[in-house]
Amino acid sequence: MTGRLDRAQPYAIGMFRIVVGLLFACHGAASLFGVLGGAHGGGTIPAGTWPGWYAAVIQLVGGGLVMIGLGTRAAAFVSSGSMAYAYFKVHQPEALWPLQNSGEASAMFCWAFLLLVFTGSGALGLDRLLASRSRDTGARQRTRKTATASA
Repeated sequence: MTGRLDRAQPYAIGMFRIVVGLLFACHGAASLFGVLGGAHGGGTIPAGTWPGWYAAVIQLVGGGLVMIGLGTRAAAFVSSGSMAYAYFKVHQPEALWPLQNSGEASAMFCWAFLLLVFTGSGALGLDRLLASRSRDTGARQRTRKTATASA
C-alpha cells in the first residue's frame, strides 16, 4: 500500500498545486476584473492601491504560474509571503485565531504555498517538462562532443 501511495505522490502534489493555484488566481481575477463576484462582494480594487491591488496582482500571476507549474517554487514563495503579510497586517489585528478574524483563507494559502516551495511542482507541471527537455538536450550535446572528440 505504501509503495503505491509513494508512486502516486508526484501526481497528488501536481493536482494539489493545480487546485491551489487556480483558487488563488480566482481571488486575483475577482479583485482586478470584478469577475466571480468581484472584490469584497462586488467591484474591483482601484489600480495601484496599497496593499490590495498589489496583492491581487500577486494572486493572479502567482496563482497562474503555480497552476501551470512554471517557476513553481519562486511563485509559491512570493505567494506564501503575500498571504503571511495579509494575515498579520489585515486579519490578525482583529483577533488572534483565524476563525475569529476571517483569516482562514490567508492562513491556508500561506501554508499551502509554503509546502509547494519545498515539494516543487510535482507531476503535470511545466517545470518538470522543461527540466526533462534540458536534461535531454544536455545529454545530446555531451554525446555529440564525445563523438566529435573520438573521431
